[in-house]
Amino acid sequence: MRPGSSRPGREAARRLSAGKWRAVAAVAGIALAAGLLAGCGGAASGADALTITLYNGQHVQTTDALVAGFEKATGINVSVRSNDEDTLADEIVGEGSRSPADVILTENSQVLEYLQGKNLLAHVDASTLARTPAQYDSPQGDWVGVSGRVSVLIYDPALIKESQLPTSVMQLADPKYKGMLAVAPQETDFQPIVTAVESAYGQAATLRWLDGIKANAGSHVYPDNETIADEVNRGAAAFGIVNQYYWYRMRAEIGAASTKSRIAYFAASDPGYVVDVSGAAILKSSSHQAAAQKFLAYLASVPAQEIIANPAKSISFEYPIASGVTTLAGETPFDQLKPYPITIAELGTGTTAVTLMREAGLL
Repeated sequence: MRPGSSRPGREAARRLSAGKWRAVAAVAGIALAAGLLAGCGGAASGADALTITLYNGQHVQTTDALVAGFEKATGINVSVRSNDEDTLADEIVGEGSRSPADVILTENSQVLEYLQGKNLLAHVDASTLARTPAQYDSPQGDWVGVSGRVSVLIYDPALIKESQLPTSVMQLADPKYKGMLAVAPQETDFQPIVTAVESAYGQAATLRWLDGIKANAGSHVYPDNETIADEVNRGAAAFGIVNQYYWYRMRAEIGAASTKSRIAYFAASDPGYVVDVSGAAILKSSSHQAAAQKFLAYLASVPAQEIIANPAKSISFEYPIASGVTTLAGETPFDQLKPYPITIAELGTGTTAVTLMREAGLL
């Protein structure tokens, strides 16, 4: 187990809005997936149908839509087990060759890199990897990138003007923001930011920065990004750091009129401006390797990427990153983002980030 990786209660938060959108997402996934690319296979007959088990660390609405599309297109059933991605990874390590999981789908690359380092993942078919730009896939070819997100500041303009927001992630530790900042260090989404800061400034400076964040956040240390978005939107905190899609999902759920908060970006190439990649991998221990490969091929295909691209279908607001599909959501286009130039390999497993946050008392 990675130190400090377990985040009890986050799955409950992730499911808060799932009931409202689950039926819409599932039906829409079926509709969009009807034209699945050749290579994923045709629908199997009832006699030939089999079931693969998916350990799901992604948001349930998105996964429901993708699974429904895959099942419709291939006739292969998917049994989904959802939980925090770190919890699922720890279970896989503990289960070893006895794991019932065939595939794991995560929100962040660090979990997949962690499992890859344990030599638990099978190689992904080259034809599947070719659908996603290489910088968003496993450097060793053991998982495929499915979608992307970018870190942003969410703020309440009634409490802080956009011009007063930090333009660099290092300014989050400035004492002038004491009592104003909201953070969720237990989120795996926060680990890439800490890793990027450590890459840019070293461990000693990162630890001082984390100490400053802890002091500034005070009572505004929350369990997850959903809580940050809610608390900032209701004026309980002036601003916080989240991935962009949490704000868009919240606005879709509560309506534009009830969305008092706004989002802003750090300066171009700042270490706080990080692109995270959600990906999927096949377990070496899977007894359904061919079907699992079909599932990964589907995730990177045009029909699946179109599900992610259209928030009316999957309520995702994540960026599709495979098969040339672009988002239909009204957000900054993916190719116009200006993130910190850090590679998937450099983001690693997040272990150093977790260690530093534990030393700072944030975990």
